[in-house]
Amino acid sequence: MSTHSDLTPGAGVARLVDEFYTRVRADDCIGPIFNDVAKVNWAEHLPKMYAFWDSVLFGVPGFKGNPLAVHLVLAGRTPLTSHEFDRWVSVFHATVDELFVGPMATEAKQRAVRIATMMQYHIAAAAAASR
Repeated sequence: MSTHSDLTPGAGVARLVDEFYTRVRADDCIGPIFNDVAKVNWAEHLPKMYAFWDSVLFGVPGFKGNPLAVHLVLAGRTPLTSHEFDRWVSVFHATVDELFVGPMATEAKQRAVRIATMMQYHIAAAAAASR
């Protein structure tokens, strides 16, 4: 029996986001995209990601931004292929599985797959349109 609880808004989402991005920054595949290409300002990015996931999973208002637009610009600077998105999903799923168990944890993993799929689709479409 698991001692983990389900993912919750606020503190639960912050815990997931903090641990996930700690792993992302250290990852050989996607870490360099965040660290070297995007040069993410973590003090700004993490609160945005708390708001994003609270909004996506729990309907909490407050997220402002256009993740697709950001990723389209980034894809013009470095390859963002199924390889990178699969790795992002893999790290996200592993983080969720190590921290949480329950319906919202499952929903978070499903949403991550849908987000990655949507991003890949739009990045590929934009690349095809620019050829």
